Amino acid sequence: MRGAWSPGAPARPRRRHGQGGQLVLFYKLLWCFVGLGWSCSMATGRASELVGRSVCWLLWTSPRGACRVVGTCSSRYNQESPYKLGKKATCSEIILRQEVLKDGFHRDLLIKVKFGESIEDLQTCRLLIKQYIPTGLLVDPYELASLQESNITEAVMVSEDFNIEAPNYLSKESEVLIYARQDSQCIDCFQAFLPVHYRYHRPHSKDGETFIVVNNPDLLMYCDQELPILKCWAQSQVAAPCTLKNKDICQWNNMKYKSVFKNVTLQVPVGLTIHTSLVCSVTLLITILCSTLILLAIFKYGHFSL
Repeated sequence: MRGAWSPGAPARPRRRHGQGGQLVLFYKLLWCFVGLGWSCSMATGRASELVGRSVCWLLWTSPRGACRVVGTCSSRYNQESPYKLGKKATCSEIILRQEVLKDGFHRDLLIKVKFGESIEDLQTCRLLIKQYIPTGLLVDPYELASLQESNITEAVMVSEDFNIEAPNYLSKESEVLIYARQDSQCIDCFQAFLPVHYRYHRPHSKDGETFIVVNNPDLLMYCDQELPILKCWAQSQVAAPCTLKNKDICQWNNMKYKSVFKNVTLQVPVGLTIHTSLVCSVTLLITILCSTLILLAIFKYGHFSL
């Protein structure tokens, strides 16, 4: 009989279609299917494409090919998915650093702004810093004019009723517009420089010092063309002069940024009220003594003629 088996013949090899091998193959296919569905749905966000790719997977016979599609979808997810990229991949952060240089009653306020984008993309942009000056500080407009002539800084006072001789308790907060310049030591940085001075402060009863808080400024940006950075971080529009020399008004974008320091705090030494009588007495005595010496010198060495 055809295909008959005799006891002396070698055993016929049997094909392995056991339950264990089928389970392993099933789990491999299931794993690829789950990875395929997750990757493609995250990459595209469209259920129709997920269904279409799943149908294509079912028609394929090689699980390796299916897993290859999973890798393709995963790479597409890394490149295109808005959930993966978000703002940070297309919109780099703007970092602002504000610090005070020098010691004593005359300081320099230095503001540095760093962009994550290449400076070539910002060639058509201008940066304007709107700095708020607290009552404990003053900015001399005549000094700003002198620095502008020397091409050291470009700044202008916004406040009109500004008294540089008033003490801090009689003064008001003022505003200064500073046109930032590109930093020569940093490729994608701008910086602005502003000289500030301490005002006279009222003496205290206990502590011999007071503190001045300089808040972070407003960062304004104007570009000749639309850039992604404007779409990402622009909050509102502010009307301000286009340049320091040009009085035309431009609509600047008020930019959102990340500050290295929350605020800058300055420590100012002040007098004590318990020393008032001593200071007044010594001042009056020195004034009388100096006036007497001046009068004696005039009568001794002066030449009077009628």
